[in-house]
Amino acid sequence: MQRPNGYSINSAPSEESEDGEPLIENDAGVFVVIVAVPPRCCSARFNLAFLMFLGFSVVYGLRVNLSVAMVAMVNTTDPRPAQNSSVIRACPLPAGSGNTSNPFLQPEGIPQYPWDSETQGWLLGAFFFGYLCTQIPGGYLSGHYGGSIFLGLGVLGTAALTLLTPLATRMGSYWLFALRALEGFGEGVTYPSMMSMWARWAPPMERSRLMTLSGCGGNFGAFVALPLTGYICQTLGWPAVFYLCGGAGCLWAVFWFIFVSDDPRTHRRISKEERDYIINSIGSQGTGHGWSLPLLPMLLSVPLWAIIVTQMCSNFSYYTLLTSLPTYMDNILHFDLKSNGFLSALPYLGAWLFSMLSGVVADSLIERKVFSTTVVRKLFTLVGVLPSAVFLVAVNYVGCSHILTVTFLTLSTTIGGVTAPGVYINHIDIAPRYAGFLLGITNTFGTIPGVLAPIVTGYFTEDHTLAGWSKVFWLAAGVNVFGALVYTIFGSGKLQPWAVTGEERAEDEKDRSGSIST
Repeated sequence: MQRPNGYSINSAPSEESEDGEPLIENDAGVFVVIVAVPPRCCSARFNLAFLMFLGFSVVYGLRVNLSVAMVAMVNTTDPRPAQNSSVIRACPLPAGSGNTSNPFLQPEGIPQYPWDSETQGWLLGAFFFGYLCTQIPGGYLSGHYGGSIFLGLGVLGTAALTLLTPLATRMGSYWLFALRALEGFGEGVTYPSMMSMWARWAPPMERSRLMTLSGCGGNFGAFVALPLTGYICQTLGWPAVFYLCGGAGCLWAVFWFIFVSDDPRTHRRISKEERDYIINSIGSQGTGHGWSLPLLPMLLSVPLWAIIVTQMCSNFSYYTLLTSLPTYMDNILHFDLKSNGFLSALPYLGAWLFSMLSGVVADSLIERKVFSTTVVRKLFTLVGVLPSAVFLVAVNYVGCSHILTVTFLTLSTTIGGVTAPGVYINHIDIAPRYAGFLLGITNTFGTIPGVLAPIVTGYFTEDHTLAGWSKVFWLAAGVNVFGALVYTIFGSGKLQPWAVTGEERAEDEKDRSGSIST
């Protein structure tokens, strides 16, 4: 039976519909009419992806700027140096760097603070305490009302709070901790809101490329923010970092609220051809989920738990490098602040490029029916995780080689970008209309490593030794591999029974009755 929205439920496999239109079968066993794809260039859906890309670039800039600025904010990485000089300098200075007495000297009048490694770890992890709290509420509300308002306000609120960072720092480390936690509280709604919006905007055959394009803004933001932060710290002083980053976020919010709509049905500048293509491709899954949710089936869903475990494990490795790599470049490799920022950012340039390329390849494999959605998600997760872990472990065997260390760390994060069209967008496969809420759940669990990673790193590396950092890298690699194996065994790309809408059930029953009567 052919439905008006272009879907045929549980009909016999055929190459054409009753109207002569070709059909394809997705992983849910649903036959979808293949319609002409409107041009992607300058389309409303790709303009949305680009604005999201810029938004998440700003979001990650606001998130990581403290990692580099911390090096300039403290007058020494540890105010209680050990007596043994070999502990203070685990590796020699890079060739040609010379012996500068204070390579992080700030412009006159810029304060610095005597924070030890433990304090720095808590301050770097403070963001994630707030970030934990709003993931699930953000996903639930954005799934019901639409995600644009929550994503826009999340970025705007975080940016406005970032402007207060110098003031909070002068008031004391406790105030800075509270401010960073509030920033995380505001930013926590952004990714669930993105997922809720793509549930209404992303045609199934374009999900990987659209969502990786928008989501990889995080890697691009880290790539830009890390070296730019180092440069600004040395030229203008560390407070300027937070004023400029906060201002950029406020400016982005203006464009977001002007040009973005929750749904293609309400977008003022979308073509009729594109609107019909999106609506017909997504069907009834592209609507809000209402107030009630199938919580018990979600709780018992093995594919959902596979995403949760894998995301937690993957994030532990990612957040370890994101928050602590500048400290490693400073304490162990002794790069100056500008080099520190650039070298800490280099891995994220590779991850950004690999994410976008992987999204296109993943969509192509699904569209050409080379692999099912399930196989594609697992394949890209494994290919991204296993080599990444190998290179992270390899860092432990190159000693103080600056070139090899930077090369292996760069390769580890770069290859990790391949996971973008894997586990990280799997929510929209198993339950499109609940995708924002599911991402809120998985991101809540996935944020726990963001809290723990800098604290664990600070504990292992309080003596600034290679042995301490070796424990950090081994732990991050091992946890990451464990998560990938769990996902390979238990993950799925199929629409789950508890996510099927009432409309789809009714059509299914009609098709079954028609088959029986025939």
